[in-house]
Amino acid sequence: MVQRSPARIGNGFVAARDYGVRVNHHVTIRSVDIPPAPVPVRRTASPRETRMANRAWWDADAATYQDEHGDFLGDVDFVWCPEGLREAEAGILGPLRDRRVLEIGCGAASCARWMVTRGATVVATDLSAGMLAQATAGGARSGLAPPLVQCDALDLPFPDAHFDIVCTAFGAVPFVADSGRLMRQVHRVLRPGGRWAFSVNHPMRWIFPDDPGEVGLIAVHQYFDRTPYVEVDERGDAVYVEHHRTLGDRIRELVAAGFLLRDVIEPEWPDGHDRVWGQWSPLRGRVFPGTAIFVADRPSG
Repeated sequence: MVQRSPARIGNGFVAARDYGVRVNHHVTIRSVDIPPAPVPVRRTASPRETRMANRAWWDADAATYQDEHGDFLGDVDFVWCPEGLREAEAGILGPLRDRRVLEIGCGAASCARWMVTRGATVVATDLSAGMLAQATAGGARSGLAPPLVQCDALDLPFPDAHFDIVCTAFGAVPFVADSGRLMRQVHRVLRPGGRWAFSVNHPMRWIFPDDPGEVGLIAVHQYFDRTPYVEVDERGDAVYVEHHRTLGDRIRELVAAGFLLRDVIEPEWPDGHDRVWGQWSPLRGRVFPGTAIFVADRPSG
């Protein structure tokens, strides 16, 4: 079990538990170590396998991810999605001044730092030490360093009814095997009347290949197939895992956890936005949505 209480919470980050170090095996070609490319498959992945794979993946990929996307995300900005919708324009979270906020799956924590500038008291968490190292670097660059906590979103080490707002922009939710449990954890740490908002790949995107071009407009997968997307190494061990849920699944998870669903936002691709980010592109974005943002409240009564 993951410890519920970290040893400390400060401007550095702390681990709720040390899961150990993953050993990567390589093949040698001409005396140069080259890791074999992961192979994508559809198969089941347990909660533990999912957690271990995704922690190791983001630890290894954090610097590259930030190099590729840091200019778009900014050091102090809250960008909900590759479509470029910003919290400063959308106001999804409501007033932030004097609110206690938890960001889960924070990555480099640009959203957390932006919320600090709006008067919120923020704690940012992530499973990945590599990502939290990027968050620490962003805090040093910006002079804004909200507390960072390393923990599993399925076992949040915080008291009941402690936060006014919990949020994540493409963090945590698709990277856990039991997202229903994640919803219950968020409900637990939110005070009555508090808000929970999260963005994920739009569920219909799972029908199509992850291709920003015309190939990505051809439906090839079954929408109702919830078998996880897994990348495996040469031994068949998972190195990256995402779990698919339908639109209805997400709504049922929220309702079952005790939330009131307030909105589902499907950002349109804006005119003049020509950035290609993985599977996101102007071509696909103008045909069907790439992001869904779920907005829910814990009832006051």
